[in-house]
Amino acid sequence: MSKIKVAIADDYAIFRDGLKVGLNLDENMEVVAEAGNGDELLERLEQIPADVILMDLRMPGMDGMEATRQIKKKFEQTKIIAVTLHDEDSFIVHLMEIGANAYLLKDANPLEIREAIYAVHLHGYYFNDLVNKALLKKLITKGNFKPSFHQKVELSERELEVLQLICDEKTATEIGTEIFLSPRSVEGIKQRLIDKIGVRNTAGLVLFAVKNGLI
Repeated sequence: MSKIKVAIADDYAIFRDGLKVGLNLDENMEVVAEAGNGDELLERLEQIPADVILMDLRMPGMDGMEATRQIKKKFEQTKIIAVTLHDEDSFIVHLMEIGANAYLLKDANPLEIREAIYAVHLHGYYFNDLVNKALLKKLITKGNFKPSFHQKVELSERELEVLQLICDEKTATEIGTEIFLSPRSVEGIKQRLIDKIGVRNTAGLVLFAVKNGLI
């Protein structure tokens, strides 16, 4: 496989250096850009595209949340992994809702960081216990987070089947093999689900499934 191009956005150079050392040990990854805030990151991405971004949230100037919104508009295929000190549920759910593909704490071990990079690059998202617990708390209990799902959504048997397999973290190819469809057909159903439910990405589909007791 070609190397996964990684960008790092964090206002502490020493933290960026530590991440670079760890990632460069993996022959399938290459750190192609780094930045101290969201503004610098967007400038770097215009020059050097990245597959995956490791994004701090609290940075001077443009913070990680605003940077995530803008990157998802300009570079739709780029995956974003929030790497932060903030473990509050509100941060986690909000970042996943606005387009982040994974959420890690800064004390995550190097193996999990690399695992998350591979997962979001290959499958589109990475859910760890931190994210799972936050979603369950906010979407099933009486949290103040209100996702923007359409209120009445009727799904066909096939759409439900694909949605449940997406929640099992299966790829389009794996889903197609299991239900005898081409990967292209699976992607078509997935896009139809996104449009029908009113979410932006795979994370939104999983949120919908959790909230409505489909998994």
